[in-house]
This record gives sequence, structure tokens and C-alpha cells, in this order.
Amino acid sequence: MGNTEPLKSLAIVGAGGWGTALAIVLAPRFETVRLWAYETDLAVRMIASRENNLYLPGLLIPTKVEITSDLRHTVDGAEIILSVMPSHSVRSVYGQMLSALHAETIFVSATKGLEEETLMRASEVIAQVTGPRIQTRVAVLSGPTFAREVGSLNPTALVVASGDADLAQRIQAAFSGTSFRLYTSTDPIGVEIGGAIKNVVAIGAGVIHGMGLGHNAMAALITRGLAEITRLAVALGGQTQTLSGLAGLGDLVLTCTGELSRNRTVGVQLAQGRKLEEIVGSMRMVAEGINTTSAAVELARRCGVEMPITEQMYQMLHSGLAPREAIRRLMERTLRSE
Repeated sequence: MGNTEPLKSLAIVGAGGWGTALAIVLAPRFETVRLWAYETDLAVRMIASRENNLYLPGLLIPTKVEITSDLRHTVDGAEIILSVMPSHSVRSVYGQMLSALHAETIFVSATKGLEEETLMRASEVIAQVTGPRIQTRVAVLSGPTFAREVGSLNPTALVVASGDADLAQRIQAAFSGTSFRLYTSTDPIGVEIGGAIKNVVAIGAGVIHGMGLGHNAMAALITRGLAEITRLAVALGGQTQTLSGLAGLGDLVLTCTGELSRNRTVGVQLAQGRKLEEIVGSMRMVAEGINTTSAAVELARRCGVEMPITEQMYQMLHSGLAPREAIRRLMERTLRSE
């Protein structure tokens, strides 16, 4: 058995809606909690009001949570660093805090996306950046979670995955509470691929909703979307059963059907005729599925995996394909067995 000492200090790197919600729900579980905000002016406002008026308005942040825009101070001495940032920021932010990290630090990534240039999962980027200096211990956190519901302390279940089962169990014990239940997994590949690619499928779900194509089409998209997510995860070394759980099917259903889904919203607005640049320009928070679509198409190509929904979303987002034409192409593909 590994170390069973309770973990007492937590640093949350990233004060978007998800990072703020995690600070709220995890505050009672730790002696010290620090929350890092990239925007100095946002940190100042949050300290004064105990509210993230930009990304999660209306929910109070417990007074024990120390809010700061000083990255080195945030992570100094933390036993767990929980990173909650867009996938395109992981490499640069970890590079900035590298010299302040300790050999005993545990890293938990709650980022749902792929690094576009390298096609790496967030945990792989973390290990690559920190590995030359320390023996990296990293886990991933994912599942069906809308930040507002987590921050409101509504019941939520999710997965913490690591190749080190003892590490996953330590984080499970540290994070789980009355409204926040963690299950463990030894399949970080499946968990991260599920969390990343579901955002791509959710854009398609938004298109279906925005065009008024009905529940039959939505159910078909979710089911076939899960099939191609699973194919990719398995090709990369993940486990089929992971994708039938919270980090696969659970997160996919939530993101495809929930009104709070940013990626679904992108699809809805595309179906209504808005241009992608206009949609992105009007959003405060990142819709990870937009950049992940490009990475997923290339990753599928390298693995020899067929991902027709992802391919059509890529054509729609990046080549100007009309949403209705994307749906037509999916329906008129060569017939086959399930």
C-alpha cells in the first residue's frame, strides 16, 4: 500500500468557472486552499467580493480559499496541484511554475482537451514539462460536470484516473465529500480521451438541436459518437469499459443535452447561421471542442481510426461546410453493420 497520510494543502491553478467551482466544493476538505487567477483584476475583484463575477457569478467562494494572481505563491508548498486551464495553456503555465514545484507534489489535471500542436493529452504535457526535474505523479479528473451545479453543491459523481492505483485512491479520499463523489480508474487514457472528444460530438449535438432535427437524431449522434470515441481511446491504449462509465457516456450525454454546455451552444449557433469567428468572439470561456476537433482528426488519422462525426465537425468548423450538408453526409455514408 502507498502513503495513507491525509493530504492537507491544495493549489487550484485556473479560476475559470470550473476552477472556481472546484475551490468551492473542495474547500472543506483541506486545511489550506489557494486559487490562482490569470487575470490580476479578476483576482482583486474576487478577493473583495468572494465571487467570480466573470465566470461563475452568484456563487460565494469560502473565506478559507486564498485567491491570488501570483502563480509561484499559489503552488509553493502545495501537496496537490489541481490544474484547471484550457488545453492550449497547460504547457506554458507548467513551464512558468516549474521552478517552484517540489518532488513530492501530486498533480491532478482537470483539463478536457488535446494540445493541438503535439496531439498530447494534458497529463502527457504535464509529465513532459515536469519530468526532467521531478518524478511526476499525475492523475486526471473527469466526468459529467457543469461548474455551476458543482459550485452549487448539487450531487456530482466523477472519476479520478491514474496508472498508479494508490495515487488515485489518495485523491479519491481527499476530494470526496457529501456532494462530490469520486470513483477511481487505472485508465487515464480512456478518461482523458472521453473528456476531450465528447466536446467535438457536443458541437454536432448543438447542430441537431439548432436545426430542430429531433430526439431520434440526437440519440443516434450520442450513440455513434460514443462508438468513435471508444475506437480512438482503445487504439491509444485505453479500455473499452472506461467509455461506458462517467468519463465516457456520462460526460457525453451531459455535454450533448445540457443547456449549460459551451460546445453544444457553438453547434446551436452554427446551425442558426452565425459564423464561427463571431461565436468565439462573443464567448467569455473557451469551447474546447473547436481546437480539439483539429487534433482529433489528425490523431485518428495517425491511429488508422475512422471517426466520421469528428471529420464532419472538422469540415464544418474549419472548411466552411454547411451544417445541413454535414448531417446529410453522415446519413448517406456507406451502409454497414453496427
